[in-house]
Amino acid sequence: MDLVVVGLGYVGLPLAAHASAAGLTVVGVDTDAAVVDALRAGRSPVPGVDTSALTPDQFVATTGFGAVAAAEAVVICVPTGLVDGEPDLRAVIAAGRAVGEHLRPGTLVVLESTSYPGTTEDVLLPLLQARGLVGGVDFHLAFSPERIDPGNAEFGLRNTPKVVSGLTPLCAKRCAAFYEQFVDTVVPAAGLREAETAKLLENTYRLVNIALVNELAVFCERLGVDVADVLRCAATKPFGFQAFRPGPGVGGHCIPVDPRYLADRARSEGLPCSLVDAAHQVNAGMPGHVARRVRDALAGRPVAGARVLLIGVTYKPDVADLRQTPAVSVVRRLRAMGAEVAYHDPHAPAFAVDGEPVRAEPDAGAPADLVVLLQDHAVLDLPALARGPRPVLDTRGVLTGDHVHHL
Repeated sequence: MDLVVVGLGYVGLPLAAHASAAGLTVVGVDTDAAVVDALRAGRSPVPGVDTSALTPDQFVATTGFGAVAAAEAVVICVPTGLVDGEPDLRAVIAAGRAVGEHLRPGTLVVLESTSYPGTTEDVLLPLLQARGLVGGVDFHLAFSPERIDPGNAEFGLRNTPKVVSGLTPLCAKRCAAFYEQFVDTVVPAAGLREAETAKLLENTYRLVNIALVNELAVFCERLGVDVADVLRCAATKPFGFQAFRPGPGVGGHCIPVDPRYLADRARSEGLPCSLVDAAHQVNAGMPGHVARRVRDALAGRPVAGARVLLIGVTYKPDVADLRQTPAVSVVRRLRAMGAEVAYHDPHAPAFAVDGEPVRAEPDAGAPADLVVLLQDHAVLDLPALARGPRPVLDTRGVLTGDHVHHL
């Protein structure tokens, strides 16, 4: 067996598909039997991920780890989230133990799960060595951060540069040679911790810059300044500026989560991480700002009893992913103010907040006292929203019209 992929979610499933398409024989392992059953039935358990390359002669899905004993390479792609705001490595630890029980000499083990610097060497390595094998001697250990961007039609796994690193220089070379089979560009890092930190920097950079433009949007609204035009003008500068857009908050598995791993590691070393903390506070406050702007856009009509239609509730455009979506906090705020909340999103056939379903409307033109554009999916007829008689609160800065209010 060429490859065992542990964790068949948004990261592991595309990896398995690309490796299989490149001619590698792949076993996909997931402890969720529903995921395995879907793949065995020829269905993708992850919305938007094409699994057509996972043919029966190239790919097998299972809940067991026995195939590790025959694998040339094992890549761990399990989720790393938060519990009470603290890093949660339980999935990495469980995967490491299971892989370690079956690991044989000569195998390459790669961790792709995002975590704080030191995770690969201090957490994963001891688990893999539990049966007496020595990392860097008997097997190769590496870290290569995932860079999956759901819904991105331009950059996928093949044409996104892949950062690689290893416990030893030979481990790093083995890791690079593995990914070069189906990735166009491989970028060696100086070491495991450099690669781990690079991943955290990428998403912390986005968190901080999104917070900056969100705070700017609140500032501009107070002063009567058109923030969309400010950003349009600033973006014409050909150097020293990268455009970010304000919005109702941040979502997904990366931006709300990964910077907390950086901050937690900094605090464990007695170092401040005040910029990251401030950015989280700004972004967490945006749903509240949206609720205040809803009140303003109703122009004197009480929010209590008002029919508010949310357009687009996934965390980013053109994906069916509701993880950490700021729409949840927006709904909570509006419900607390007494609004009757419904939503329209072709990518989200069902949406619930705190166990209570939000009524789905099949048409963006459904009756409402106010429409709130949270996500500008390409499938939506955005000009029609702006032309209608209903007031529209545009949190994305993409609409113009007499009835349009901006964030």
